[in-house]
Amino acid sequence: MEYKPLRFIGESIDAVFDTDPVLEKKPGCPNAFTWRGDSFRIKEIISEWYDYRRRGRMARNMQPVHTATAERRGSWGVGEFYYRVRTERERIFDIYYDRSPKDVNHRKGEWFLFRELSVSEINKNNSNT
Repeated sequence: MEYKPLRFIGESIDAVFDTDPVLEKKPGCPNAFTWRGDSFRIKEIISEWYDYRRRGRMARNMQPVHTATAERRGSWGVGEFYYRVRTERERIFDIYYDRSPKDVNHRKGEWFLFRELSVSEINKNNSNT
């Protein structure tokens, strides 16, 4: 199935977990999220992926031999976990958890609503045949 971006959102969300995650820097997909005061219950995880690339000054503070390993496994405070989800209202979103700390007093990461998507019209037509 192909998905087409409807709109970029790029705003923080409040993730809701039915059970607290075991690892706070690798929490897994939430069960729901709140965005602009509206709640969205997640019905399905369509796909998930991660990005451990180091950017900016973080990309320059590691020896090249260690960078390849860090991009595979991650390192503290670096990387994002992405989830493409379908909500109970049949809306499709890409959400992600950014592991980087905001500052010394806020060391946990933050959840973001990246974009809303739709199913490609080509696939809708092909699925009816």
